[in-house]
Amino acid sequence: MGDITVDVWLYGALARYGGDADQGSYANLAVRLPAGSTVADLLAHLHLPTGERGFSFISGNISALPGVQPDLGHILVDGDRIGLFDPKSMWPFQYRHGAAMIDEMARALDDWGLRPPEQPAP
Repeated sequence: MGDITVDVWLYGALARYGGDADQGSYANLAVRLPAGSTVADLLAHLHLPTGERGFSFISGNISALPGVQPDLGHILVDGDRIGLFDPKSMWPFQYRHGAAMIDEMARALDDWGLRPPEQPAP
């Protein structure tokens, strides 16, 4: 089955989970995982409790918010870029005019009665 490599960026207080890559306010590391690994597997690999993260992104698509983390079962693919922000981090400025999201996040918001503008009601 092989391995995948994901480009992981840890911001704010989460940088400490980057080990030697910790630059204080961020850490960037390439993480090798078995193919078929999920976000939960990545977090376990980093020893990062899911409750310690806030806004999370997978390849530019929002995957989790503070307290809303439907992405744990999301299967990662080779080359994914993962951005994990601590809960005290502000909404990243490049997403202030809207953010694409993974399907799991869109379904979670829909379950709450919230729907992104680009997704029509069923």
